[in-house]
Amino acid sequence: MQQLRYPVDAKPPFGLTLLLALQHLLAALGGIIAVPLVIGNVLKLPTPDTIVLVNAALLVSGVVTIIQCRGIGPIGLRLPSVMGTSFTFVAAALAIGFSEHGVAGILGASLVGSLVMIIGSFFMPYVRKLFPPVVTGVVVMMIGLSLIPVAVDWFAGGQKGDPHYADPANLAMATFVLVLVVILVQWGKGIFSAAAIVIGMMIGYIVSLALGWIDFSAVKNADAVAIPQPLHFGLAFPISGIIGMSIAYLVTIVESSGNFLALGNATQTEITGKHLRGGVLCDGLGSAFAAIMSTTPFSSFAQNIGVISLTGVASRHVVTVMGILLVFAGIFPWFGALIVSIPNPVLGGAGLMMFAMIIAAGIQMLDKVERSKRNGLIIAISIGCGLAVTTRPELLDKLPSFFKEVFGSGITVGSILALVLNLILPEDKA
Repeated sequence: MQQLRYPVDAKPPFGLTLLLALQHLLAALGGIIAVPLVIGNVLKLPTPDTIVLVNAALLVSGVVTIIQCRGIGPIGLRLPSVMGTSFTFVAAALAIGFSEHGVAGILGASLVGSLVMIIGSFFMPYVRKLFPPVVTGVVVMMIGLSLIPVAVDWFAGGQKGDPHYADPANLAMATFVLVLVVILVQWGKGIFSAAAIVIGMMIGYIVSLALGWIDFSAVKNADAVAIPQPLHFGLAFPISGIIGMSIAYLVTIVESSGNFLALGNATQTEITGKHLRGGVLCDGLGSAFAAIMSTTPFSSFAQNIGVISLTGVASRHVVTVMGILLVFAGIFPWFGALIVSIPNPVLGGAGLMMFAMIIAAGIQMLDKVERSKRNGLIIAISIGCGLAVTTRPELLDKLPSFFKEVFGSGITVGSILALVLNLILPEDKA
């Protein structure tokens, strides 16, 4: 395991802290705004309403990230965890949104459903006992493996089916950024190694600008200032929607627990039940706050674990500053629009490396697990089934919506199977 350049409680110099915080922001911003954009577009909301969802998502992400990093009493993981809107809730949100309750129903069901996470947080010390190294290693690997398709799409320049998907120019740009990041991490000194991702992406952005790839129309059209609008859509409380959201929150507890354990490995911190309780409680309270502030529920982001693994910068002070930048982006939309103007291939070059580092961390964890038939079965079945859902999500298309809700994520499938198999498979005989 590499030695950390900046441990959890370290405070790098201000200028470097700002650069490292921007590095985390670049990794997370696209994911944070993606969920409100998807919900706004699919539900055909008026543009001002979609903007409310997006701005609130940025603002609340910043606030919850700061609390998760710094902690307030029993609330917060106190590790460099980035929080953002979660795709786990999209299916339930759209089902409610298409009903007569609309966005008010989504937010009301999210507010009530967050109690599942808030109450569940107090049982996390018991849940921690269910994650021995063989289970934790599988979860960490599945987090990395589930993110690779996202990085591949960025690498190719968009989504499969786009006319310019996998254009040689896109692949060349992504490869250029990837090679640049590798060179900086391996041979760079000081700031050039610690900030390898943001430096690589900045150079890629400059080259893209020279090539005429950058579209500044979103920056020009963005409002100068956005005032937060609590309860903009109102609240409604459909029973079926609350049930759907509650199921999604249960799934999120599993995913967030896995992310926190992976973060513990990346920051070289032993994750205890107390850590998990504080992290999940912050997640639940943050999602309740998001509903009041007019945006969708939250969970921890796995993307940023890759940043830490790759650069060795585990300072929670850096991610706290990143949270402040997110608040800034929520209040001044032009700032977020500028970040979003980064071309996908530039993101893909860095993203592929970041997410692959999470896989490498999982492999290192599993390498320390005793080699036995039982452990081999747990690893093989869990990762195999998790990858089946990740690579072929249509596998669940003909099953009832409940199954798609619960098992739509490869991380969830792999985690649940590893947990269950670890409990039911007998120990190998000596």
